[in-house]
Amino acid sequence: MTSHSMGQPPGSGPRRPADTGRSPGVGGPARGFGPQPGPQPGQHPGFGQGEVAGGRSPWGADENDNDAGTGGPGPDNSADPDKTGGPGDSAGPDTTTVTEDPLAVATRQRDEYLDMVRRVQADFENYKKRTQRQQTEQVDRASESLVAKLLPALDAFDLTRAHLTAADEASPHVKALLAASGLVADALAKEGLERVDDAGAPFDPTMHDAVEHAPAADEVAPGTGSAGPVVAEVLRPGYRWKGRVIRPAMVRVRG
Repeated sequence: MTSHSMGQPPGSGPRRPADTGRSPGVGGPARGFGPQPGPQPGQHPGFGQGEVAGGRSPWGADENDNDAGTGGPGPDNSADPDKTGGPGDSAGPDTTTVTEDPLAVATRQRDEYLDMVRRVQADFENYKKRTQRQQTEQVDRASESLVAKLLPALDAFDLTRAHLTAADEASPHVKALLAASGLVADALAKEGLERVDDAGAPFDPTMHDAVEHAPAADEVAPGTGSAGPVVAEVLRPGYRWKGRVIRPAMVRVRG
């Protein structure tokens, strides 16, 4: 059959089939064409060139196609710990916490605070005792320094009393001087001043300062119980302030 018999104008070539939206090859070869080429790589037999197996286009994935069976990317569950879980743990991590008894917590805190308060109280008591002791020592040192400065005045009273005669003792001026010296000595003795002038007592290097030595006697000094060195004479009295020697006595030693 020629083109004239099909009603086509002379000189025109074969007519192409109209575009029906179907890909060539779907439903068989197109009419009026020769043999069709075989399926291309990645193309399932029986589908057109614009389709592949599963109904997906090779030029891009369908935005609405999220089915894993069609080759599209599935939902991402990597950031969800409840869905991923650990190896062999389908229930997820155990988030159970042990709640401590509030009464036990309060009891423990009470004991800790009580122990802390006791330590602070003990430290404060020690601080008070140490402070009081330091204050007492400072006062004693200050008064000791004052008493040590008054000792020459007491020595002058002693020398005056040692050189008085019977006629001098009758003088009112001498009586007033002796009364003043007695008042000063009594006031200092009440505060803790002790006089060291015991002649005949055993020699004690912590309280006596030996400046002369007398020959030893054969007899034992009375009240000593030994023939050791004893104080033969007191040349200048010594003093103790609250049990502490502030000036040793100047003595002559025998033995």
